[in-house]
Amino acid sequence: MSNRHLSSAERHSPDLLGIYLNDHLAGATAGTQLARRIAASHRRERHGASLERLAAEIARDRAALTEMMKILGVPVRGYKAGLAWLGEKAARLKLNGMLARSPLSTLEEFEMLRLGVEGKAASWRTLRVLANTDSRLDSSRLDQLMARAQAQADLLEDLRVQAAGQLVQLERNAAAV
Repeated sequence: MSNRHLSSAERHSPDLLGIYLNDHLAGATAGTQLARRIAASHRRERHGASLERLAAEIARDRAALTEMMKILGVPVRGYKAGLAWLGEKAARLKLNGMLARSPLSTLEEFEMLRLGVEGKAASWRTLRVLANTDSRLDSSRLDQLMARAQAQADLLEDLRVQAAGQLVQLERNAAAV
């Protein structure tokens, strides 16, 4: 379509897909850092190996997003990813009422990471819709990424429920003393 047939808003609108994908890349950057931190915190626990695999998958998902951005010709806005990385580091400084790691931290980290995975799944679904009309995107690859995000969300929900149960038990034990 020629530029003269576009409305004024369309001619002056920013690259909305680029903004959207860069926002998701920023989230993926923070999520990758969070997943690595969670895996490191729990590596000696019974679900440590599962968390290591999860962190590796999340890093691969971030790489898949950057690959799709490249395929679509969307430039990476490094400042957004950098700010997300910095924000994830700053989130570690939150006060938890303890000098050591709080059991509440585990629950909150699983919840934050699950929210990130849900956001990632939404972005894969959005790109899947785009793939219906843009042959540069591989529909089957997006289907795989959506399935993997669902498996990640399921794992994180199981771990979140376990962490919540442990926190409730600690509260009961403290109240009994």
